[in-house]
Amino acid sequence: MKKIILSLFSLTLAVSSYGFDRDYVKRAMLTKDQEKEVIALAQKCGIKKVSKISTHNMFPSPFRGISVQGAEQVKGREVSYQVLSVSHGEWLQPGAKPGKGHVQLGNFWAGKPYARKQTILKVGKKEYRVGSINKMKPEECESILGMFLNGEFDHSPAVNEKRLDQVDWSKPSRFSKRGENISIGFLHKAGPGGGFFDLQVKLVGTELTITQMFQAIP
Repeated sequence: MKKIILSLFSLTLAVSSYGFDRDYVKRAMLTKDQEKEVIALAQKCGIKKVSKISTHNMFPSPFRGISVQGAEQVKGREVSYQVLSVSHGEWLQPGAKPGKGHVQLGNFWAGKPYARKQTILKVGKKEYRVGSINKMKPEECESILGMFLNGEFDHSPAVNEKRLDQVDWSKPSRFSKRGENISIGFLHKAGPGGGFFDLQVKLVGTELTITQMFQAIP
């Protein structure tokens, strides 16, 4: 019994020692050995510390991909980090090969990482990350996001109510304002594989109305 407990403890310690988050879709699960290869590849490509590895479907194709996120740098509301797109030979079309300048390790390869920035919004005691804010103050975005989270909004007859049930209000992607027109992006409840929604909204005082709603499906 003691040996079993020690073995379980060792396994838990080994898993936690990786020190990164995982977000895998069902059709694209990585083994521990594959994770080690992906991390080593990311380090060769310039990401010193990996904070997250995620996988995704490339709809409408049957192919799948991998995304590696580097450690975050936080300064006030601004968050920046590196992202590396990794290809797995077994998850692409037959005969797929690394491109010019790509680094290969085993059956994985990648190019150069790119920088990504986000803005932190705070509603209540929770934080939400947004990819971009255009011509709006963070406080304005927080106020509108709070209304969506609390269900304090209405919609025009042109908006399909069934689609509203598919919106993940906790995953805003962007806020933009042009004149009095406000455009907001939200992810689908199914995650990145489900696409995203583009909402056109009107705010008059404390009354928030969705005037139009579009859905982008990958």
